[in-house]
Amino acid sequence: MNMKFKLFAPFTLLLLFIVTLSFAQVKQVDINRVNDMAGLPQPLQIIDWKAMALNFDRTVYDFNAKGRYWPMVWIDSTGKNFNQPVVGMYTAIGDVRQGLQHNKGMFHEALANMGAVLGATLVGLDKSRQQGRNYVGMLKNYFNKDTGWDIMMNNTAPEVALLGGGYGRDWWYDVYPNVLFYAIYDKYPAEPGFEQMARSIAEKFFKADSILNGNYHYSYFDYGKMKPMTNQICAQPDAAAGHAYVLYAAYKKFGDPRYLKGAINAMKALESQPVNPTYELLMPFGAYLAARMNAEQGTTFDTAKMLDWTFDGTAICREGWGFLVGKWNGFDISGTVGSTVDHGGYAFLMNTFDAAWPLVPMVKYQPQYANAIGKWMLNAVNASRLFYPQYMPAAHQTIPELAEVTKGVIAYEGFAKASTFDTLYQSLKAPVAQGDGPKWVPGKNPEVSQFSVYGSAHVGIFGGMVKETEVKGLLRLDLRATDFYAQNAYPTYLFYNPYPTVKAIGFSSTLGKGKKTDVYDLVSQRFIARNVSATTKVAVPASGSVVLVCVPAGAKTVVKNGQLHAAGVVVDYHYKK
Repeated sequence: MNMKFKLFAPFTLLLLFIVTLSFAQVKQVDINRVNDMAGLPQPLQIIDWKAMALNFDRTVYDFNAKGRYWPMVWIDSTGKNFNQPVVGMYTAIGDVRQGLQHNKGMFHEALANMGAVLGATLVGLDKSRQQGRNYVGMLKNYFNKDTGWDIMMNNTAPEVALLGGGYGRDWWYDVYPNVLFYAIYDKYPAEPGFEQMARSIAEKFFKADSILNGNYHYSYFDYGKMKPMTNQICAQPDAAAGHAYVLYAAYKKFGDPRYLKGAINAMKALESQPVNPTYELLMPFGAYLAARMNAEQGTTFDTAKMLDWTFDGTAICREGWGFLVGKWNGFDISGTVGSTVDHGGYAFLMNTFDAAWPLVPMVKYQPQYANAIGKWMLNAVNASRLFYPQYMPAAHQTIPELAEVTKGVIAYEGFAKASTFDTLYQSLKAPVAQGDGPKWVPGKNPEVSQFSVYGSAHVGIFGGMVKETEVKGLLRLDLRATDFYAQNAYPTYLFYNPYPTVKAIGFSSTLGKGKKTDVYDLVSQRFIARNVSATTKVAVPASGSVVLVCVPAGAKTVVKNGQLHAAGVVVDYHYKK
C-alpha cells in the first residue's frame, strides 16, 4: 500500500500541474508598484500571526496585569451616549492623557477598541462574552448620539476630542470607525442596539452623499448639521470610498436600493478625481469595492486606477502616501504602508494591517490580481514582523532597552529610513523602529509611548487570513476572512508561489469534517481535483498563483450570465468556458 502511494503521489502532482498548464489561464494584471517589490524578500521569516493576535488579546485585556505602565485597559464609567461602562484602552504605552486617573478616564479611541474587538473575532474569539464582559456591546458608547451626529466616532464625547487625532475635523477619523463598526456588526448581527445604529449610520451617510452630490473635496463633513466643512486640513476626497463601503454593506444587509444608489454615487465621485486623492486608510476599500461591485452589480469601475492610487505613493494632499518599496541595509521593507517620502520613508503597522482587509478579498472578485496581491502580501507579512522589538535587531530600534514593557505583543508604531525625531536617535541606521507618541505631549509622554497599542490591536486582520504552508514563504491567504456582507460563498484561498520553480503544497478541504470536496481554481478556471476527502497535493506555478475554491463534491454546476454556480452558489464571477 505504501509503495503504491509513493508511486501515485508524484504522478498525481505531475498530472495536476499538466492539467493546470493545459487550460487557458486568467491573464494576470500587474500593479506597477508591486513589480518593484522583492520576489522573495530577505531575511525571510513569517511569524505566526494568529498566535500573535491571541496573545495580544490575552495580554492586553488583563485588568490585573502587572508591571510599569500596565494594565493597558480600564473601565470608563462616565456613560457617554449610553448609560453603561466602556473599556478604555491606551493608544500608546504610557500615554499621560489616558487611563482612569486622567481626563475622567474618558480619553480612549475607537480605532484601538474596535480594532482589538474585530481582530480578536477574526481569530475565533467571541468578544461579546469574555471574562464576564461584553466588549462588543461596550462599543456602542462611540455612537455619538449625545452630539446629534448619530454615527460612530473616534471618541465618546467632544470633551476629549481635541486631545487626539480626528473627531469632527479630520474626515477619515470620522468615517473609519463606521467602516470598523459595520465589519463588527457582520460578525455580531444579534448584538442589541446594533441594527438601529447601523441603520442610522447608513441614513447619515446616504444623506451626506446626496448633499455632496459628487463633490467630496472637503476636510470633513458635519453629520450633525449635515454640512460639508473646510478647515486647515487638506481635502480628503477618498472619504467617498468609506461612504461607499458603508453604504454597500448596508445595502447587502438591509436590501434598501437607496444604499446601493448611494454607494454607486460615492464610487463615481471617487473615480472622477483628477489626481490621486489618497489620504490615510480608505483608498484600498475603493479598489475592493470597484472589483466587488463590478462582479456583483455589473458596474464598470476602474479597479486598476484605484489600485494604482492605493499603491503608488503619488498622493498630492497627503504627499507620497502609499506602499513602500526597498531594501534598507539588507532588510526588505517593501509592502508596508505609510509615507514614501517622510525621512526617506515612514511605514506604519496599523496602515499595513488594515490595507490587507480589503485588498486580499478583492482577488475573489478579480482573480487577475492574484499574483500581484499575493506578492505584495508576502512582502508585507514578512516585513511587518520588524515593527515588533523582538524581531527587529536592537541596533535598529530607538528604545530596545525598554522592549520588555511590550510583553511581546505591542509593536513600535512604525519604522522609518531615518529617525523622524529632530535630534534623537540620529545615529541609527535604517530601518529605524520608532513611534510618534513622545511628540503628542512633548516633554510629558514617556519614551515608551513609541510602542503602539492601537496599531498592534489590529493584528487579528493578519491573524485571521494569513497562514504559512509547508513551503517557506508560500502563504495561504483566506479570501473570505474579511469579505464582510458577502453573499453565500465557498471557502476560497489564494496561494502565491514566489519561487522560480513549481512548488507543491498540501491542500485540505475546509467544508467540514467528513465532507468531500471538488477543488476549483479561479486562475485556470477549472476543477483541478474531484471528490477530495483528505489532503491533496496541488502544484502552484513558478512565480504564479492558484486560487482554490472548496466546492461540495458532486454539486451541480450551471453557468448563468457568465458566472459559474455550484449548488446555487457563485464560484466564479467571470467564467469562460
